[in-house]
Amino acid sequence: MLYRVLLITLVLSLSACSSWVYRIDVPQGNYLEQKDIDKLQIGMTKEQVKFILGSPVIIDTFEKDTWHYVYIFKSGRNEKFNAEKRFIIRFENNKVVSAEGDFELSENFNTPMEN
Repeated sequence: MLYRVLLITLVLSLSACSSWVYRIDVPQGNYLEQKDIDKLQIGMTKEQVKFILGSPVIIDTFEKDTWHYVYIFKSGRNEKFNAEKRFIIRFENNKVVSAEGDFELSENFNTPMEN
């Protein structure tokens, strides 16, 4: 009987050690790279933006001309590796008019696209 109690106590105490449990990394959303953001320019169509960056995570129901690209990475090993990036593109008449977020816009961004 004492053996069983000791065994149960040992098993329960080991299961409480969360550092021994494997946790996976959880990436969610659109992973964007600066090299892709550098390709964007004022005047691009929605289709051209979608070709470069992929489909946005969020298209606002009330503002269909605002696209939100969001990427969240939650590390299973260490919270210092967690990351969150956001990028918002606004359109008027199906053309890019502005962009902002956690990426630098290229020098060519404000140069309108040639038709």
